[in-house]
Order: sequence, then structure tokens, then C-alpha cells
Amino acid sequence: MSRSSQPPRFVPTLTEVVQTAPLKVVKAEIPAKDQSKVQTAVQVPKQEAPNSNAEMLVERVMQRVDLELERRLRESVRQLILEHTQTLAPRLREEIERATRQSVSQALEQETDTPSSKT
Repeated sequence: MSRSSQPPRFVPTLTEVVQTAPLKVVKAEIPAKDQSKVQTAVQVPKQEAPNSNAEMLVERVMQRVDLELERRLRESVRQLILEHTQTLAPRLREEIERATRQSVSQALEQETDTPSSKT
């Protein structure tokens, strides 16, 4: 399917790994009378970079699926447009013929009804 191992230009590609700094726990001295007003902070766990084999496999499969779906969608749309064009062609010819006949009839009628042509 694919001619090269490079993803298409519109697929975002990871070019560098950004390391996040670990969270620091800071202990503050709070007077006992104010401790009831302090909310406990929740430490958010670090997200792991998508570097596991399973995640990389999922990413590659999704890229291939995206390419295949796009190809199939283009082919389906192309086929539908072709079918509609073939269906419309006879109707368009009839409409063009009708409009041409009306225009010629109207022009001929106007020419025969004008006073300058009756002299």
C-alpha cells in the first residue's frame, strides 16, 4: 500500500522527546489554627511518553488505517460523481436542446414581427 515508511506530510510526527520535570513536594509550616482551612493537594501522576511497543504499534496502525480510509473515500466519491454525471448528461442535453429551440424560435419570431423586415 505505502510506497515508503515515511508517514504522509499531514500526519504529525514526533521529532523530539520532551521530558517533564518531576513534581516537587513543598512542605509549608501552617499554624495549627489555620490547618482546617487548608485543602490537601493531590499529586497528579506523570504521563508516560508513548514509547511502549504497543502504543507505537497502535500509532502505526492508525496511520495506515487513515491512509486506507482516505483512499477508499476518494474512490467512492469519484465513483459517485461519475455515476451522477452519467445520469445528468441526457437530461442536460434535453435542457440545452429545449433552451436552444426556444431561443431560435423567439429570435425568428422577433425578426418576422419587426416592422423593418416587412418593407
